[in-house]
Amino acid sequence: MNLHLVILIALIFAALWTVMTRSLIRSAIGLALTSAILTIVMFALNAPLAAVFELSVCAGLISVLFVSTISLTHPLSRQEILQHMKDRLTRFWYLPILVAVCAIILSALDIKFSLKLPAHETENDVRVVLWNLRQFDILGQIIVLLSGVFGVVILFREKNKK
Repeated sequence: MNLHLVILIALIFAALWTVMTRSLIRSAIGLALTSAILTIVMFALNAPLAAVFELSVCAGLISVLFVSTISLTHPLSRQEILQHMKDRLTRFWYLPILVAVCAIILSALDIKFSLKLPAHETENDVRVVLWNLRQFDILGQIIVLLSGVFGVVILFREKNKK
């Protein structure tokens, strides 16, 4: 079997395990594992700068933030979990419909993306590469960092409500 296929299958299983597990600490560890496997994929696609950022920020910083936040919180009882799930379902009942409508609209539109990657080895200065040639990587890192920060803020806000 092709090594790239094995890595992609491992990435899919790690991501599914991260999302499907019931334990928050296992989810945080799964996120770190998913990010580490994604780093391997990025190195294989010859994107070492993106891979280094993925490994340092996602597998490192974000996972440490999640694990430390989880360790500061106490687990909910079974009754609290069921009540929380019921409240969430009543509050966000429209989201599956919204996702389905957006998927139908996006599939009906014929959008052509023309993302052009820079030529290989055109620039040797890391500052020029990061800020002028790899804006999508920087944008992705910012989104990942903000997601982690907002996740921690929401977790502490819900803890303070109780």
